[in-house]
Amino acid sequence: MRAAQYDRFGPPEVLRVGEVPTPDPGPGEVLIEVHAASVDAGETAFRAGKLRRIARGTFPRGIGGDFTGRVAKAGPGVHAWRAGGAVWGLMPHFAFGAIADFVVVPERRLAGAPENLSLLEAAALPTSGTTALTALADKARIVPGERLLVRGAAGGVGSIAVQLGAALGADVTALAGARNLDWVKGLGADTALDYRTTRPEDLGRFDVIVDVVGTDLGAYGARLTRQGRMVALAFDSDRIVRSMLGTGLRAAARPGRIKLFSNNPPAGRIAELARYAEAESVRPLIDAVFPISGVAEAHRRLEAGGVRGKYVIDMRLT
Repeated sequence: MRAAQYDRFGPPEVLRVGEVPTPDPGPGEVLIEVHAASVDAGETAFRAGKLRRIARGTFPRGIGGDFTGRVAKAGPGVHAWRAGGAVWGLMPHFAFGAIADFVVVPERRLAGAPENLSLLEAAALPTSGTTALTALADKARIVPGERLLVRGAAGGVGSIAVQLGAALGADVTALAGARNLDWVKGLGADTALDYRTTRPEDLGRFDVIVDVVGTDLGAYGARLTRQGRMVALAFDSDRIVRSMLGTGLRAAARPGRIKLFSNNPPAGRIAELARYAEAESVRPLIDAVFPISGVAEAHRRLEAGGVRGKYVIDMRLT
């Protein structure tokens, strides 16, 4: 089978597509024939080696954290899934490799794919959607009427946070690039502002801030209300380890105010996201679709910035 991998850290050009053995599911596992997978911004830091001191491992390494597809084979002890069933899910935590013809995952990493979406459309949602849902519902515990600020509102997670914030009854302010302001308002933002011309001190006060940028957290944290909560979902890519340590210290010092988490959703959360999608409270946002041979180009474009929603790899394309 084909799989996108890399044998060393470096720029997008280190990514390659090669032939590897098709895995076989063990007890409690399911073999999935992958239909599509998304390209996640967080993985570019792993590929570039910026997290080599934190996330150690051997080469070759796979790419891709979430997927849609159909059940090819259930391992021993698995009774909930039958061959041919349409599913979506996430790879085990930090075990990338979804951009491949087949993947093996624990059954707890799966849920039925939304019935109102094609498998290609749905591939834009699992990682971004569960991250945004956990940030707003679990970490921030946002309630109707609260003021929500989303930084990085046009990207994969940010665009879902805008939609979910609106669905949960928040008054949503989105920070995005100038060309995306009307677009994010169409997602449900009450106010959309150009991040290049809007300083933190120009803003009002917010009950919840979802940050998908990772810079100037202190300045934005100062815009929180007395009971406000910031959920930090990104780190400064130019000094990522220092940024992680600094944000971690802030969160440890003020756990009720600064929230951190590494997205590792259970099956129930993945199924909950499917219900939001079927209710059309969230919809997938695909900027561009690539064949597996275009994974390096997808990474290049992701690092260049300006993405609206997600880049998706369609395993049926050649």
